[in-house]
Amino acid sequence: MSTTRSGPVGAVASTASNGPLRILGVDPGLTRCGFGVVDMAGNRKAHFVDAGVAGTQAADALDARVLHIQQAMQSWLETYQPDVMAIERVFAQESVNTVIGTAHASGVVIAAAASAGVPVAWHTPSEVKAAVTGSGRADKASVGRMVTRILNLDSVPKPADAADALALAICHGWRSGVIGTGINMSTNVQTHQGSVPKSRASGGMTPAQRAWKDAEEKSRRGR
Repeated sequence: MSTTRSGPVGAVASTASNGPLRILGVDPGLTRCGFGVVDMAGNRKAHFVDAGVAGTQAADALDARVLHIQQAMQSWLETYQPDVMAIERVFAQESVNTVIGTAHASGVVIAAAASAGVPVAWHTPSEVKAAVTGSGRADKASVGRMVTRILNLDSVPKPADAADALALAICHGWRSGVIGTGINMSTNVQTHQGSVPKSRASGGMTPAQRAWKDAEEKSRRGR
């Protein structure tokens, strides 16, 4: 069993009362559970804080594996004190064992957040992909590349579970309109580089946010 982190960047404690919203994204899994922490400013600029994974071996006892994921989650909660947790909604997949393992991890992660008084938000894989890439059918490589660009990182977070967790955090920050700020999604937006293009100087969305909004509207029309 193992837990890896890329290392914290910036302040550890949450500053939501007078600054950005701290979001902990979790990509649940029993073999690898991804964690990603992002500070989302009121102008929708996302700042990388930390990312990593907690891993277990299939040969280990189930109770020990679940406990390791729970302890890892508690450590992330205590270290970074997020204002909200965003987790991927579990869907049926081809492998029943994968679904069950993901459900085990999701359960202890959600329970740990609830115990710490941290609100939990669920997002589907397609919602997350559309939020960061503009396409709900994007592959993991595309998600990783966009997360790297949005957070202005030097390289794609590894393993992919960590990148997916960061994508969840970004998705929640953009989709929720940054909880508590009262800022409309269409105003006060900056690119991940921090500059406001002239075409959006009076209010607008980043290209990824616009693509996500269009994808969501198409999805609603198709229901």
